[in-house]
Amino acid sequence: MTASKRIALSSDHAAIELRKAVAAHIEAQGWEVEDIGPQTPESTHYPKHGAAAAQLVASGDCALGIVLCGTGQGIMMAANKVKGIRCGVCSDTFSAKMIRAHNNANMLSIGARVVGEGLALEIVDAFLGTEFEGGRHGTRVDMIMALED
Repeated sequence: MTASKRIALSSDHAAIELRKAVAAHIEAQGWEVEDIGPQTPESTHYPKHGAAAAQLVASGDCALGIVLCGTGQGIMMAANKVKGIRCGVCSDTFSAKMIRAHNNANMLSIGARVVGEGLALEIVDAFLGTEFEGGRHGTRVDMIMALED
């Protein structure tokens, strides 16, 4: 399968079960999942999991990434430290659509202790089902990316 249908997926220990549900959900939609998250519930450090997923997206191995931790915040911050990544944490479908449509986000972060499985899957669908609008938003994304230099 091409990178255009591959999603990097990771989490820390707090989000293993939700990550598995997300993986099954998006695989059922025809996506190939590169799940690099932990498989056991022992405490682990979210920065390494966020960065590892972000590296797969930044390198082009995966088109998009989804990361999860307790709040979604810490793992999102780690992912955003990787050059070329635009990751937003979302707990509603509107924000998930807008980070794709207006910010061309290439990664989504979800807090497993913030949203339940049903809403999380709706957020994933909103993120994956929305295309970047370009235009004036492209100029703004370019401005964001220029901050890395």
